[in-house]
Amino acid sequence: MTEGLRERKKRETRERISDIATGLFIARGFDNVTVAEVAQAADVSVNTVFNYFSTKEDLFADRQELAVELPQQVLRERGPGESVVRAFRRDFLDAVGTRHWRYGLNAGNDVFTRVVNASPALVARMREVGDGRERGLARALASELEAGPGDLTPSMVAAHVLNTTRILSEHAVAMMLAGEPWERIEPSLRAQAESAFDLLEAGLGDVGGLGRRADDGGEDAEGDEPQGEDQHH
Repeated sequence: MTEGLRERKKRETRERISDIATGLFIARGFDNVTVAEVAQAADVSVNTVFNYFSTKEDLFADRQELAVELPQQVLRERGPGESVVRAFRRDFLDAVGTRHWRYGLNAGNDVFTRVVNASPALVARMREVGDGRERGLARALASELEAGPGDLTPSMVAAHVLNTTRILSEHAVAMMLAGEPWERIEPSLRAQAESAFDLLEAGLGDVGGLGRRADDGGEDAEGDEPQGEDQHH
């Protein structure tokens, strides 16, 4: 569907306000910048800022809705015979190779992390985003498993998978903050990721049939090689 002129202008205005706000937050700290100062720098009114962003935190965490949706996308798009764990292993390793922001591996995320860590409000918001990712993945898993309301399996699987990616991401960011170059971070992160997902796969296995999709022709998912693993854009 083609984006209309009105929609394009609204998107461009939103992106401009967010970019200007992020620059101010990085330069001065999140808690030291007011929404009024963002509006002035962007040459818009405060009301206009709030038309696009419900809260000040939304100005900084402008990708939060997409971040919450991404784990569900990984689940939906796994291939025939590909287990949940293998899908997230493939996706995480792809993000390592492409340095994609979805796991906080992009260049400059150390700066982003410093801004977040210096602001209790942003720390709380990032925690909310993480909780939202976990709840969303658990709901998607529950739907596939046809789990009853009292079945904790979807929540447990979602927690294990996303805690694994979170710990790996935090390991990488800690190395960034310590000044390590990506050329040294990447091989260490890959090795840690392979070990972590091996442990996860050994523990979770084919939970509730989630190691295979309905269209896999009944082949044994555990005997198949992961599809597309380590392929980078």
